[in-house]
Amino acid sequence: MARTIRFHELGGPEVLRVEDLPVRAPGRGEVRIRVDAVGLNRAEVNFRRGTYLEDPRLPAGLGTEAAGEIVEVGPGVTGWAPGDAVSVVPAFSQNDYPVYAEEAVVPAGALVRRPDGMDAVTGAAVWMPYVTVYGMVAEVLRVRSGDRVVVTAAANSIGVAALQVLRYLGAVPVATVPVPGPEAALREAGAAEVVVTGPHDGDGREVPGGGSLADALRTALDRADPGGPAGAHLVLDAVGGPQVDQLVKACAPGASVIVHGGLSGLPTPLPGGGYAAVWLRRYRVFEVTGDPAALRRAVAFVRAGLACGALRPVIDRVFAFDDVAAAHAYLDSPDRAPGKPVLRVR
Repeated sequence: MARTIRFHELGGPEVLRVEDLPVRAPGRGEVRIRVDAVGLNRAEVNFRRGTYLEDPRLPAGLGTEAAGEIVEVGPGVTGWAPGDAVSVVPAFSQNDYPVYAEEAVVPAGALVRRPDGMDAVTGAAVWMPYVTVYGMVAEVLRVRSGDRVVVTAAANSIGVAALQVLRYLGAVPVATVPVPGPEAALREAGAAEVVVTGPHDGDGREVPGGGSLADALRTALDRADPGGPAGAHLVLDAVGGPQVDQLVKACAPGASVIVHGGLSGLPTPLPGGGYAAVWLRRYRVFEVTGDPAALRRAVAFVRAGLACGALRPVIDRVFAFDDVAAAHAYLDSPDRAPGKPVLRVR
């Protein structure tokens, strides 16, 4: 039996329960791991509420990102053995392989060997943010040195990772945040400028102090990169919603806007005419983690960045396993500190 976090109905953090459940033996291509820490993401909040991209099959477990040690390997699994220290990357449905538990069964293809000396808390926080960003800046398109890039909602784990990766690649990152407070931490992560947009509950047409978001971003880009081309080459947007119209207006001709999240909770309309030609697309990390060759490239990229110190995982807060409801309430808080919250299982 293993203590496992599940929910039997949709709702707020109060629906989460810790239950003792049996753990099945791993099947073909699967491994059973002892879970030491779990990386926490807004995707789990939305899954619990029933507002995620897929509906939970109740009673449902949670989570796709963890770190621990292999306990047992299933038939057909090669290259892995009991005792291996591993991280689990998001490459599957929470309905099929939830990891909020003391033990979990996951696909062997979702495992990454933890670097020597990396503890479980860091191992649970490192891969999803950096692999997500790698996919956007190296697989979907290739960011070049000197590119001007806007990173929205930059205080979350993906935003912080994006700022570090962009600096690593020689780009010029400008960050946005909904409320003041994390500016210094974001500059430390690599932001050349930080724009406070206001809460994600409107269309983003006006920023605190007046003026449009598009104008504020263009001004920040010009401060960060004097004499550069007008507008951004790329926007990595975690917010979505009507604000995307303003992000497009902040772009240079031929730029790209990649929407990889939906923090606004609002539909994202296709901007109308009258703009420079901009490529707009959606993106999910499964585009990389579901492709073994792309995942290998991503892991090699992240390992190189970790080894040279350009990529430095930022742990926001660590919660005890039994405090999962408080952890989910914090995940939904607008005044979170930059970085990744983690659930410590052991």
